[in-house]
Amino acid sequence: MSLDNAASSRCEESVFTASLMENDAYDRIGDEPPNYEETSFSGGTTSNGNGTGNGEHRAVRPSVVSAFGHDTLDRVPNIDFYRNAGSVSGNRAVRPSLQELHDVFQKVSVCPSPLQPPLHISVFRPVSVHLISVTNTVEDREGSDGTPSDDVESVIPLDNKDGTVRFGWIKGVLVRCMLNIWGVMLFIRLSWVFGQAGWGLGIVVIALSCVVTTVTGLSMSAICTNGVVRGGGAYYLISRSLGPEFGGSIGLIFAFANAVAVAMYVVGFAETVVDLLKENDAIMIDELNDIRIIGCISVVLLLGISVAGMEWEAKAQIGLLIILLVAIANVFVGTGIPASTDKKSKGFFNYDAKIFMENLPPDFRDGETFFSVFAIFFPAATGILAGANISGDLKDPQDALPKGTLLAILITGVTYLGVALCVSATVVRDATGNINDTIATGMEMLCNGTNTAACEQGWNFSSCDVNSCKFGSMNNFQVMTMVSGFGPLITAGTFSATLSSALASLVSAPKVFQALCKDNIYTALKFFAKGHGKNNEPIRGYVLTFIIAVAFIIIADLNVIAPIISNFFLASYALINFSCFHASYAKSPGWRPAYRYYNMWLSLFGAVLCCGVMFVINWWAALLTYAIEIFLYVYVTVKKPNVNWGSSTQAVTFVSAVNNALSLTGVEDHVKNFRPQCMVLTGAPKNRPALLDLAHCFTKNYGLCLTCEVFVGPRTETLTDVNAGMEKNQMWLNKKKRKAFYAAVACDSFRQGTEILLQASGLGRLKPNILMMGFKKDWRTADTAGVQSYVGILHDAFDFEYGTVVLRMNQGLDISHIIKAQGEYARTHTRTHARTCIKQKQSEYSSLRALTTPQSPQVVVVNERLVSTSTQFQRKQGKGTIDVWWMFDDGGLTLLLPYILTTRKKFKDCKMRIFIAGQPGRVEMKSLLEKFRIKYADIHVIDDITQNPNSNSWKMFEDMIEPFRLHEGSKSTTLAEALRKDNPWKISDAELDTFEEKTNLQVRLNELLQENSRAANLIIVSMPIARLGSVSDHLYMAWLDILTKNLPPTMLIRGNHKSVLTFYS
Repeated sequence: MSLDNAASSRCEESVFTASLMENDAYDRIGDEPPNYEETSFSGGTTSNGNGTGNGEHRAVRPSVVSAFGHDTLDRVPNIDFYRNAGSVSGNRAVRPSLQELHDVFQKVSVCPSPLQPPLHISVFRPVSVHLISVTNTVEDREGSDGTPSDDVESVIPLDNKDGTVRFGWIKGVLVRCMLNIWGVMLFIRLSWVFGQAGWGLGIVVIALSCVVTTVTGLSMSAICTNGVVRGGGAYYLISRSLGPEFGGSIGLIFAFANAVAVAMYVVGFAETVVDLLKENDAIMIDELNDIRIIGCISVVLLLGISVAGMEWEAKAQIGLLIILLVAIANVFVGTGIPASTDKKSKGFFNYDAKIFMENLPPDFRDGETFFSVFAIFFPAATGILAGANISGDLKDPQDALPKGTLLAILITGVTYLGVALCVSATVVRDATGNINDTIATGMEMLCNGTNTAACEQGWNFSSCDVNSCKFGSMNNFQVMTMVSGFGPLITAGTFSATLSSALASLVSAPKVFQALCKDNIYTALKFFAKGHGKNNEPIRGYVLTFIIAVAFIIIADLNVIAPIISNFFLASYALINFSCFHASYAKSPGWRPAYRYYNMWLSLFGAVLCCGVMFVINWWAALLTYAIEIFLYVYVTVKKPNVNWGSSTQAVTFVSAVNNALSLTGVEDHVKNFRPQCMVLTGAPKNRPALLDLAHCFTKNYGLCLTCEVFVGPRTETLTDVNAGMEKNQMWLNKKKRKAFYAAVACDSFRQGTEILLQASGLGRLKPNILMMGFKKDWRTADTAGVQSYVGILHDAFDFEYGTVVLRMNQGLDISHIIKAQGEYARTHTRTHARTCIKQKQSEYSSLRALTTPQSPQVVVVNERLVSTSTQFQRKQGKGTIDVWWMFDDGGLTLLLPYILTTRKKFKDCKMRIFIAGQPGRVEMKSLLEKFRIKYADIHVIDDITQNPNSNSWKMFEDMIEPFRLHEGSKSTTLAEALRKDNPWKISDAELDTFEEKTNLQVRLNELLQENSRAANLIIVSMPIARLGSVSDHLYMAWLDILTKNLPPTMLIRGNHKSVLTFYS
């Protein structure tokens, strides 16, 4: 590399060092400055990748010199550039901004040119580059609990140097899902389900349940592999896919469902224990209170295991799984052991084909149907989200959740099916339990009826056709205990199933609830976001879940609440499926799930199926679930939490907007569908609030409003302001609930920038048709170029066929100097004091009395009046009038805009008065307004508008234009020609003579306005048009000035002379 090139590249690095200090591309954490660490460009060290900030350093990646052969500010692709702020897996690096790469040498001029005499070689010694490092920082924003956010970037398992417990796919997902799916149903109700439905329809029941859970599992797999998954389970998956409205509503009811599920499972365990106590005559008080006592003791023990930490909870789950597996194996072993006489009397015979075929068809009794039996069984299939609910405690959720969940569904489905078929092949539906109900040997040929299989085995259960029996798969819920090789193991399995499900729910509910609270969607629940210990355990959530569980355990009757819980889980499944469909339908480039075995239409089918199953289980519980979800959805929508997760809802909204905009291009404009679409030259939106408020009244939620700002100056100097203001000003508009867009351009002149906006703003049919601007109050003291630019903008608007609106208020419109002074005041005080001052403000545009800069009383009064006037249209207008002086037919815009104002709440008490020029008795205007269906209070015909203005008014106008007149008539021809040549912009005597009548009209109109509309709330006047090239700019400004002088708020309006009103249907 040559010396000159070395100098250039190293100088580039030194510039990058300085420019990074001002780089806005990185996210500052809270209010603290970023941490800078000096490292040499070619090597050096930076902070460690895990963000611990413990002083350890790691080697920087090899210099880009080795990659490209020369020094450059460009950086090679690196995962650190894509991390979120606060990542715990590594530092968030900041790549050079486009501006730094593009115009860095224009910013700094200290680098020697290669053409300059070579400097001493020491000048070009290797320099140090400041690499921005965000280490060991937390995001100090509203809603944070002060703890480092979970790593959402790294897909590589983190090294648990701090002792944090992380689970793999077997212990974290597979085991938990199997334990949650294998419930009491397996040992108590499965035989009854197959007794009622027969093993033919019983297989359909299990298959349909597995279809629902499998499709949901496939959808969940697609969602959780489309980016790194944090803690929060179903809530996290749904909220990041469909947005906070859906996620916030389902997250709350899902967490509540898990909390109540703890009570359900514990009560199931307590009822089994009480049955044992009853058999042994050991009841403590009575059955109901014993259930409460045992349930409360059990949930306290489970809480202790949970609070002890995830590691202890995982060990307990493994122990319970072993007991459950032994119990299941015990069933299969028991079916092969030769049946005793006692077991035969109760309906158990070893494998027999006739028994199997007899149990094939359904035999619904006691009003049961296929759907009612399915509703009883389906809750046994739930629990597939047990692994997802602790996604924050998994080593690699993207790999673990699909693998563990789908395998758990397969294993448990096969288990349910295997156990059910074994029972169907060995147990008859009805048995008496009487060992004397045998048939003599050789009498089997007389067997017929419903108990043929038992009869052929030598047992007579025909009495069950007349009287109800206590045994058999239809009557005895303890069939599994009878079939098993060792009965107490089934009891232990029942205990294991209930306690494992209760423990899983007790862990899931606080984890999901904590994730919901961390996102601060419900601000009142922020208290529960805080975690404790190395695993960030939600201790407060555990306590809340414990309280809810105990409350429902004390009720001890969950027959009513159980269907609601099942429907809550199903609602979560439905939204997970819909999330997958919605994300696929949006076709966003960001939807790139690593798991490919899904289909968007299958997910939609799964969502519809879940909704259908909700009504099958319990229709009123389904309606209640929907009602609660809709209420929470509306609540979150109204609250509008300040989050942006890139949801598929945003993507679909964008696609819909593009498609709707494109569809409009194929539809020709029609006068009936005309609506004001305003381009408002406000500068920064907050600078001219009155202009923005009035434009917002025109467009409201039904038209386009574009607030525009032109930055005048060299592009290299103004682009930074343009880019910085885009997001800030749009956020201000959103905060003030102004349905408007912000647009800005950088140009060498104000007129040039406005011309660009006039031509390029909008999209297809969604483009402005009205230009709104404020009156240039200082035109008499402004330089000539400024006046020419202002009038030129009006000419451009007419040329581009825009309707034009100019607003004048006596106090002025621009309050930017007040806002600037307030900003300077805030910066000179401490943050605490500034916040106190903000709370004391009556409005954003409060008076300047708080400012420290010395001001005269007169200036303070003027500014206070300006502030009050600027917010005039934010307040409801009192009873009064909107006076419309419709002098010229411009297509009806002068009439339509005030009519729109009268339909708004702020102006609903204002009546519209119409003033027209003409002879007394002119009645066609009344007929025209009636055809237009426009309400008005009165029509005034001005018949003396052609009179000459009085001398005082004319004198005022002459004084106004005096500094801008040539007075060439009183000078020699040569001198007059010279004056015209030197001052072509001045008003000539010939021009005044040519437009004398038009000038008289403006002065006379002001007199009439003073006479008739001095008390109006708002005045609308037809704007005079200056013929291009004939009327000088200063004369035109004088017309506008004298026309609107000393009046209430006045709008000059001129349509584009295309009809905006029609009386045709």
